[in-house]
Amino acid sequence: MRRRKPPAGAVAKAPAGLPYPLIENWAWQDEAACRDVDPELFFAAESERGLRKHARETLAKSLCGTCPVRRECREHALVVGEAYGVWGGTTEEEREPALHARPH
Repeated sequence: MRRRKPPAGAVAKAPAGLPYPLIENWAWQDEAACRDVDPELFFAAESERGLRKHARETLAKSLCGTCPVRRECREHALVVGEAYGVWGGTTEEEREPALHARPH
């Protein structure tokens, strides 16, 4: 199993709302279907709108549909309040109601 190294200058303590940087908190990412996919599939370009955005999100969500850690990914996005991109098969618009419902 390949472990990802923390980036240079990584902090030893997580910012408020983020899980602590323990390997157990992030190991699920090693099993992700997207681990070797260009991240641009999951995040909209600033000017992306309409059909182009919908098509990219549909493709990203279809990959998420094959992912063994989709639940963990979606939960991570909700816990940290991830406001951008497709995470665990959900778009930012789909996560928004859940993000507002969570206690701060």
